[in-house]
Parts: sequence; structure tokens; C-alpha cells
Amino acid sequence: MASPLVVIDDKHVPLARVIWVADLPHFCGNPECECEGEYEVRLEADESLWTSQRGRDQVVQALETWYEQR
Repeated sequence: MASPLVVIDDKHVPLARVIWVADLPHFCGNPECECEGEYEVRLEADESLWTSQRGRDQVVQALETWYEQR
């Protein structure tokens, strides 16, 4: 059985908390934005984590594997 957790940045997140994963990188044009070019992983309770494309792909793969085993 696959782990019910996925590592996003340096956090072990339960897959059940993931609501959606962005398909495109964030771009708002604000020069002070620290999330430009990163992908948003939306969690329940209006929380978000930001990750690279590789991290985003790992989250999506973990979700797909977790779903298939249910």
C-alpha cells in the first residue's frame, strides 16, 4: 500500500487534505511575490503550499496512486 502522505516542500501532508493542484505556475506580476513560477497545491481550510513542477508532478502521481488503491 502506498503512503497516505506526500512531501510538499519540507512538509509531510496527508493526501486526504489536498483539494486541487494547479496545472500552470503562478504568475501575478507583483515584484514582491515569492510564489512566481511555482505551483499551488490547495489544501482544505483555505491553506496552500507552493512547489516546483517536479514537486507538483509528485503530488499528482501520489494522488493517482492513492485513488487507484481505494
